[in-house]
Amino acid sequence: MESGDLMEVKQYLQRIHATLEEPTVQYLSALQHLRMTQVPFENLDVIRNVPIYLNLERIYKKIVKNNRGGYCYEVNGLFHWLLKNIGFNVHFVAATVMRPNGEFAKKNTHVAIIATLDQPYLVDVGFGNSQLQPVTLDGRIYEDVSGIYKVEQVSEDFYDLKRKDNSTWRTLYRFTLQAREFVDFHEGVVFNQVSNHSTFTHTDLVTIATDTGRITLQDHTLTTTTNGNKTEVLLSPVEKERVLEDTFGIRLTNDS
Repeated sequence: MESGDLMEVKQYLQRIHATLEEPTVQYLSALQHLRMTQVPFENLDVIRNVPIYLNLERIYKKIVKNNRGGYCYEVNGLFHWLLKNIGFNVHFVAATVMRPNGEFAKKNTHVAIIATLDQPYLVDVGFGNSQLQPVTLDGRIYEDVSGIYKVEQVSEDFYDLKRKDNSTWRTLYRFTLQAREFVDFHEGVVFNQVSNHSTFTHTDLVTIATDTGRITLQDHTLTTTTNGNKTEVLLSPVEKERVLEDTFGIRLTNDS
């Protein structure tokens, strides 16, 4: 499914409430925003020991046909497929995530996208709570409802995606511009499904951006952020199932 037909492309676009247009920076920005507000980042299959493969047909079925989300390999993998089939010049890059404690996680186990138009843009719809728009690599500051961001070149080869927390710029992850193939992330997709050191193997995590903030379900806690104000609700198992379906559009079945 490396090359998709027009029907598959249009079905993906319908999934995120988008239309087919010419590849421009403005269209790329609109697509990323729509994707972030329509498809959740989620690890439900990981927690339930449902194998995740670097197989675009399986990922397409999960996200487009079964109305699910996924984690970085799935959602960025399929978004790259969409952008490429629309006509964007895109390639995968590998990134190393910096944990909140300031230590780097396993090297090159996050996948992101570089889209080249008038200049290169970092595109990422698979990092959970993150920027809703493409970011240039020249240090320009971008702000949206999720925060304030920039990409800073830190050496000849490395760039950092940074978010401003209060008055401090914190690195989210470090990446190079070296083009990668989807199969290059096999080690990462396995690690993040089975390792105790993976962020995703401990508890359910489902999160989606909104036009005013973000909604996140972690285990049984539902956190809603609206214009910077957070509220938390502890859910019962029945309430959690209802929130998954009503808020995130996820109904878990054997065919999901």
